[in-house]
Amino acid sequence: MKKELQELIKGDMVRYYGKESLSIKEKLTKPLQVKYMITYRKAAFYTKKSPSGIYYRLRLKRLSEKSGIQIPTKTKIGKGFFIGHFGPIIINPEVLIGENVNIASGVTIGKTNRGSKMGVPKIGNRVWIGTNAVIVGNITIGDDVLIAPNAYVNTDVPSHSIVLGNPGVIHPRELATEGYINRTV
Repeated sequence: MKKELQELIKGDMVRYYGKESLSIKEKLTKPLQVKYMITYRKAAFYTKKSPSGIYYRLRLKRLSEKSGIQIPTKTKIGKGFFIGHFGPIIINPEVLIGENVNIASGVTIGKTNRGSKMGVPKIGNRVWIGTNAVIVGNITIGDDVLIAPNAYVNTDVPSHSIVLGNPGVIHPRELATEGYINRTV
């Protein structure tokens, strides 16, 4: 594995386990979402036509069918990505996601195909996204943002904020994700 790929996987493992390498028992009993992220990292790293790329893409497809997680390999995700529970998660391939981001089940991060917000979200660092949240459109989510469960976000969110409700209402708060995002890398 290349150094860049190793660093991404190590960053993700620190978020899950608090350490970069796993014991044999931990390797054998990894939760489905951890298996998904390791396979996603490898599928995104290797080219589509290489033997490794083909293998990891097929494996990712199978894990996607089992878990309901749909993150295309084109999606750019920084290190330390944490999926809290396996379950349906849908992310558009053009979305950009920063480092140390937590995402829960039922989340959709998608594209708006018309209007002034046509496009996809850009999500900053240290963002916590709660269960069933929907984030759509050409918007920017700043750093240290907490998006509450069931929130609908289609406007820019400044750093150090909490978003509640449908439509999302922004509440400024320093250290918005304190206690929500652990073991950052």
